[in-house]
Amino acid sequence: MSAKISLLPDHVANQIAAGEVIQRPASVVKELLENAVDANSTSIQLVIKNAGKTLVQVIDDGQGMSNTDLRLAFERHATSKINLAEDLFALTTKGFRGEALASIAAIAHVETHTRTEDDKVSHCLKIEGSKVVDQSLSTQPKGTSIAVKSLFYNIPARRNFLKSDQVELRHIIDEFHRVALAHPEIKFQFYNNGSELFDLPVSGVKKRIATVFGSKWESQLVPVEEKTSLAEIKGFAVKPEFAKKTRGQQFFFVNNRFIKSPFLHHAVSAAFEGLLRPGYQPGYFLYLTVDPKTIDINIHPTKTEVKFEEEQSLYAILRSAVKHSLGIFQVMPTLDFEQNTSMEVPYSFKDKTAVPPPIEVDSNFNPFKNEGSSRLTSSKKDPQWEGLYSGLQAEEITSIKPPQESLMEVSEAPRVFQLFAKYIVCPLKTHMLVIDQGRAHQRVLYERFLNAITNKKGVSQQLLFPLEVEMNPQQHEQFTHIEGALEMLGFQLVLKENKLLIKGAPDHCPTAKIEGVIESLLSEQQEESSLEHFSHADQVAKTMARSLAIKSGELLDPKEQQALLDDFFGCKETTVSPFNRQIFITLEKTEIEQKLN
Repeated sequence: MSAKISLLPDHVANQIAAGEVIQRPASVVKELLENAVDANSTSIQLVIKNAGKTLVQVIDDGQGMSNTDLRLAFERHATSKINLAEDLFALTTKGFRGEALASIAAIAHVETHTRTEDDKVSHCLKIEGSKVVDQSLSTQPKGTSIAVKSLFYNIPARRNFLKSDQVELRHIIDEFHRVALAHPEIKFQFYNNGSELFDLPVSGVKKRIATVFGSKWESQLVPVEEKTSLAEIKGFAVKPEFAKKTRGQQFFFVNNRFIKSPFLHHAVSAAFEGLLRPGYQPGYFLYLTVDPKTIDINIHPTKTEVKFEEEQSLYAILRSAVKHSLGIFQVMPTLDFEQNTSMEVPYSFKDKTAVPPPIEVDSNFNPFKNEGSSRLTSSKKDPQWEGLYSGLQAEEITSIKPPQESLMEVSEAPRVFQLFAKYIVCPLKTHMLVIDQGRAHQRVLYERFLNAITNKKGVSQQLLFPLEVEMNPQQHEQFTHIEGALEMLGFQLVLKENKLLIKGAPDHCPTAKIEGVIESLLSEQQEESSLEHFSHADQVAKTMARSLAIKSGELLDPKEQQALLDDFFGCKETTVSPFNRQIFITLEKTEIEQKLN
């Protein structure tokens, strides 16, 4: 009987291992940047072409490698970081498994140039699919340059699963941020398709954050600092008023290694309790230094998850440190974010006295005048009761067009009203509609904006005083993709280096909201699914609709309620919002009667 079990060839084993370590171009960026940091580099360059699918290159001025080390570096489990299993609990470097370079070389064309301080010439090694195709001498400065070309060239199925260039580039930028923020003492440069995207000089942590995300961030940060026998915590928390709904600027670093920790995130969220508006997320850049023996960083192939020995104590320390810093810098909570401002009495009214409302009595009114008619069985409206409607506005008693033909005719004199400052209730003959005002308005604005972009008929209003919005490199990159859609929508924009001058805006965009809308459109936290499956025009229309739509808690007068319903019922789609959320429900008369029985 022939043997069924055999050893896999090395190149096949490396390809399988690469699936765990190298999932996309950003994975290559992470591994190469971390190797450059471990080489004690003072300057690191990242060069990207076609979102890393064509080229990922990292150039550093670190220690370099000898010719022997260069060959060994691409062997599986070859590492200079550890020798014994016990070394795993005393790690101060980024990489240690010796899998990254071997995995990359198995699925790409890799060209490496390296030179140590003592060598007079540099050494070059070219590998394609784990096979060495050339080894020679070259003339390169001290340090190492690794160019990874044609990623996944021999695994087309994996290459086909990659997302759009914009999505893949965003993942690369995320990895670049994580390494650059962890090491402000190193100079970083990032070139994308020949253009400089980031130039980060050596600086402190706060300055590095501002250089990466924009200078305005310096005024948005609250320093956090705490030192105990268990851990030392340094960094910054973002002031609550600058919090965002998306999880953007949330960074944990443990011993200068970026990690993801829902547990520690919960500790920070607890410190922000009562300070954030509903649905908003805290922002933070927190650096933890702990004894390497008290953590395990070998629980995940990408090493972004860490297991702490004293996690409960660390939770308490972190929560206390952030809360203490927010208190010291007088970041006080708002008493009630859902407070109804219409119930507040203006200060100027303090000396005014209450005036009782006038009471008018109709002496000729007699409800028992027509004794022969039955109030329970008569279907004819008594003219005497029409006087009760005399004080209502015409908009409140006119019929309303239902959103679908299948709905019953609207009752004879419905009165639309607002419920909980969130819903608009519309009574019909046999049921009533309960409409989410925010989602309905999103649908109205979305269809309006998308139509304007598609037909290039956006109406622009000139601004009396042009607005200026500062853009970080990532926002600048995002702008290039949506500039055309913004102009068709009605924006008048002029780009000057890292600043965007806004001279005009769509007529449906209030001046006070223009800057916030632009920042939302340029935000790096676009959802991956929307970037992948929808056009830029669709994405712009959705973001604009979400930013400008009526929010829960906004009071609408009867005319505004009616206007919103008229616009909503004229939409092509009335069942779901642009984000696929249900807009309204129906309450049948029978449901109400059942609850009352």
